[in-house]
Amino acid sequence: MHNIEYSNKAKKFLKSLDKHITERILNSLERLKNNPVPSDSKFIGRDKNEEKVFRCRMGDYRALYKLKESEEIILITKIDKRPRVYDN
Repeated sequence: MHNIEYSNKAKKFLKSLDKHITERILNSLERLKNNPVPSDSKFIGRDKNEEKVFRCRMGDYRALYKLKESEEIILITKIDKRPRVYDN
């Protein structure tokens, strides 16, 4: 079972949303603990540290996360609406 960690950017975005939307997103992300790469996740590529980056879709929102397999950590790096999530 993996642990989920959130970047400061992801935490800030979640705080800006309505409570019911935040709960829906967090419930979707909690499912990653047991299955870090579900069938609806998409492999995006690798970052500078060669960690795998995936996308998780939740309605109009997307979450980008890194899978740190050796440490069993899922780092949620960014959450936003679809057109903005891929901007740096």
